[in-house]
Amino acid sequence: MSPFKKYAIGAGAAILLSLFFLDGWLMWLVILGVIGLPVVGYLMLDPSQRERLKRSRRRGIGR
Repeated sequence: MSPFKKYAIGAGAAILLSLFFLDGWLMWLVILGVIGLPVVGYLMLDPSQRERLKRSRRRGIGR
């Protein structure tokens, strides 16, 4: 299973659990965190770091 699929399943599980067990505003904070934190982390990278990350995805880390 690819890492992307693992992350998507984990995010989906976190969102479903927050829908059933948390109140309104807290649920939205969890959903925002699950979606927003990886996006903000990626956008904080320099262009050279983004390119390096793209290359490591294609080849695999450590190869």
